[in-house]
Amino acid sequence: MGSRHNGGASDRAALGNGGAPPVVDKEVDFANYFCTYAFLYHQKDMLSDRVRMNAYYNSIFRNKHHFHGKTVLDVGTGSGILAIWSAQAGAKKVYAVEATKMSEHARALVKTNNVEDVVEVIEGSMEDVVLPEKVDVIISEWMGYLLLRESMFDSVICARDRWLKPNGVMYPSHARIWFAPIRSGLVDRKENDLEDVIDDWHNFVEDTKDAYGVDMGVLTQPFTAEQRRYYLQTSLWQNLHPNQIIGTAAIIKEIDCLTASVNDISEVRASFSSPITLENTILCGFGGWFDVHFRGRKDNPAQQEVELTTAPSKDAGTHWGQQVFLTHPPSCVTEGDSVSVEFLMYRSKENHRLMEVELSCGVMQSSGNLLPPFKSKFHIE
Repeated sequence: MGSRHNGGASDRAALGNGGAPPVVDKEVDFANYFCTYAFLYHQKDMLSDRVRMNAYYNSIFRNKHHFHGKTVLDVGTGSGILAIWSAQAGAKKVYAVEATKMSEHARALVKTNNVEDVVEVIEGSMEDVVLPEKVDVIISEWMGYLLLRESMFDSVICARDRWLKPNGVMYPSHARIWFAPIRSGLVDRKENDLEDVIDDWHNFVEDTKDAYGVDMGVLTQPFTAEQRRYYLQTSLWQNLHPNQIIGTAAIIKEIDCLTASVNDISEVRASFSSPITLENTILCGFGGWFDVHFRGRKDNPAQQEVELTTAPSKDAGTHWGQQVFLTHPPSCVTEGDSVSVEFLMYRSKENHRLMEVELSCGVMQSSGNLLPPFKSKFHIE
């Protein structure tokens, strides 16, 4: 699920053994997050993502042994599609939990597709729902931008710690975050947009003083900081082309969904070097994406592993796209140079579903010269 379609999770009242998230007001969380998932057009966006749909469909129907005769919990069921597929793959019982009124549409789809005897749709937050039994499988599409935006995996961890049988399996079972240097034409565009906005502000200040006798100039500094954050310090949603990747991609986080705790995912810290792989190009920033895998578990593996990747692609983009972090100014680099990166991502203090990223990098040229370093803070909103 991406931020334009923020997918069903719930508050953070209790998370079993998974960690201690911040206390969140349920009404505020619903207004900021869940309410957007009560609209069918958001669900349609996700259901139209063929990469997403094919991965989940194949993971279920190519691994029916995990579902046939089993009890399944679908966390954040949305339209109910994963619950319906689980039933069609032979599940004995499916509990489909949804925090919003989308549950009513899910019930209608469950009935229309003749699986109402198997699928029980439950409206409520995962942290509050009480099931009558433990389950063999937990399935969920919990991923946000750069994997962890939205913090929905917290609810999956809660469900796992409370309701998964000791030998149960997670769908997906593993996840990774990737990061790579990129080239892009957006740097100059964003800087020009910022310059235009600041020029317009100065005209506004002058016009307001001339027309109404009020000097707004004292607000110039905070306005500039506000707009700089928006244009230069907010990550961008992009579907990058593979030829925009100019260096070796690095894995900056790996998650085992069977064992990860909230503490394990509340902060992502990585240090790595990326060799530049293109001649005479420009380092304009970095792109981040994720993949998830459906492997089952060591003692109960998938018969056929399935991967869902949101990596840059020529013709298989997803609604998640990639998150782009632009560097200002860009740097001229070439094959043989190396980019060293310090990456830190953590939850926003104002909204635990949003992320802050602190990024610094330096370029060591093949000649041994070190280019001026870059350091900035970004917001994933």
